[in-house]
Amino acid sequence: MNETLRVAVVGSGPAGFYAADALLKSEDPAVAVDVIDRLPTPHGLVRLGVAPDHENIKAVSRVFEKTASRPGFRFFGNVEIGRDISHEDLLRLYDAVVYSVGAQTDRRLGIPGEDLPGSWPATAFVAWYNGHPDFQELEFDLSHERAVVIGNGNVAVDCVRMLALTADELSSTDTTDPAMDAIAAAGLREIVMIGRRGPVQAAFTPPELKELGELAGADVIVDPGDLELDPGSERELAADRDLNRRNVELLREYAARPMEGKPRRIVLRFLTSPVSIVGDGRVEGVEVVRNELVEENGRLAARPVGEPELIPAGIVLRSVGYKGVALPGVPFDEASGTIPNTAGRVEGTERTYAAGWIKRGPSGVIGTNKKDATETVDGLLADARAGLLQSQGGDLGALLDERGASYVEHTGWQAIDSLERAAGEPLGRPRVKLRSWAELLQAGRKT
Repeated sequence: MNETLRVAVVGSGPAGFYAADALLKSEDPAVAVDVIDRLPTPHGLVRLGVAPDHENIKAVSRVFEKTASRPGFRFFGNVEIGRDISHEDLLRLYDAVVYSVGAQTDRRLGIPGEDLPGSWPATAFVAWYNGHPDFQELEFDLSHERAVVIGNGNVAVDCVRMLALTADELSSTDTTDPAMDAIAAAGLREIVMIGRRGPVQAAFTPPELKELGELAGADVIVDPGDLELDPGSERELAADRDLNRRNVELLREYAARPMEGKPRRIVLRFLTSPVSIVGDGRVEGVEVVRNELVEENGRLAARPVGEPELIPAGIVLRSVGYKGVALPGVPFDEASGTIPNTAGRVEGTERTYAAGWIKRGPSGVIGTNKKDATETVDGLLADARAGLLQSQGGDLGALLDERGASYVEHTGWQAIDSLERAAGEPLGRPRVKLRSWAELLQAGRKT
């Protein structure tokens, strides 16, 4: 095949860039890729989800920029499906469309009081301190003495750690200025993280857990009783990967560690489920119940025992998972929060593919998306070689110009990037982020 295949990749996070890279490396057929994003900036959760003090993880964006420098790559930021263009438009313009839009909202707890003021999805808190332009008007009241973080994954640990960082620890990061000021001035004395199952089943990873014990301004407290394992957890630990074994070792170390009298305390509680979030007009506490683990259908499930307990708190962050959001005109499974697909081929529509969290659900780390995207691209290229992919043709830029849509090209993103880095350099920070839509679009506008 000599004719260049034209593919749209919707979503510019890790899955989108890994898909674009695999496509651009193809020689049979040769491929041109337009990456489209609702935001003016690319890189998805690498820019707006990875914790600001994890600059080494954010370094993967350099790999994405190498992909963006390849011949045949174009970026269209500030372009939204359903607002500026439709799925039908993309199928007309492109031989194939890959959706890699991630999981953009939070899973619900389904308990009373979840929507009280002061009860927040962790996704909103993470987006706020990372500078997502949709979340900069939010105000997180951190004046209370205690915060509760519900969840036992790495995002929950990130939230706990961010709330516990000192002004000095924050000063070398790209945390937004309002978030740095609010966290440094917070009245918080205690941050409680609760998980419904035991330490063996926790979803966080050892590096993230280890960082909690290295914070300058927070002691870590673990009840030794939480580390007394039931027989099922003992068997899981014996048969398990090193990952959870190392988690349990770290937790036992924390349980034995004397308190140093640091200004904040991080309390890690296991076998604890929220029953309700309580308060008169705003959050005043979390009612929780103690759990035991019982074996059901070959797995350990948490079941409540005993009477509920009230943990007084002024702010709650709910971190029990991300969930995908439907796109206009694209098949969607509400139950799983994903686009229904077989190995990346989307069911119920032609020449359409999925990659990343919107394909498989919110699991894995950044690198997991590379294998996932490669599987999708392999199927797409096989379909192209079989003669199954063919569009009517046309150009996205010309269509957007015709409709009066204002979009940000890759040179616009480079201008935003340069401005942010220049602002951060004299402060010893990787960047100072532009936080509003107006600032981002002004800096990235076409010239």
